Amino acid sequence: QVQLVESGGGLVQAGGSLRLSCAASGSTSVFNIMGWYRQAPGKQRELVATITKGGSTNYADSVKGRFTISRDNAKTTVYLQMNSLKPEDTAVYYCWYREFASAYWGQGTQVAVSS
Repeated sequence: QVQLVESGGGLVQAGGSLRLSCAASGSTSVFNIMGWYRQAPGKQRELVATITKGGSTNYADSVKGRFTISRDNAKTTVYLQMNSLKPEDTAVYYCWYREFASAYWGQGTQVAVSS
C-alpha cells in the first residue's frame, strides 16, 4: 500500500500563485509515475499534470505555461507550482501515484481562485 499526503491548497486571488506538495510513503516502487488531477464542482475529475521518475512531464492544455510539475525522487514527493491562477482553476486537487497496475489517490486539497 501507498499513502499520499497533500498540502499547499488555499484561497488566492486571480493572477496569484500556489504550490502543492504530495509525499508518498509505504511500499513505493522504484518505477512509478506521479501527478495531479483536479475536480471542479459538477465536473469530472481531469488530469492536470504527470511526471515520471525520469522527469518526463505531461500537462493538460489548460495549464501549459502556467503550471510546473516537479518531483524529488529521494523523498518520493511531487510538487505542482501554479502561477497566473484563474478562477476556472478552482477545484479540489488530487495527488496521484501509479506503479505497474496499481494506482493511489490522495485525499484532495482545495484550491480556490477569486476573481
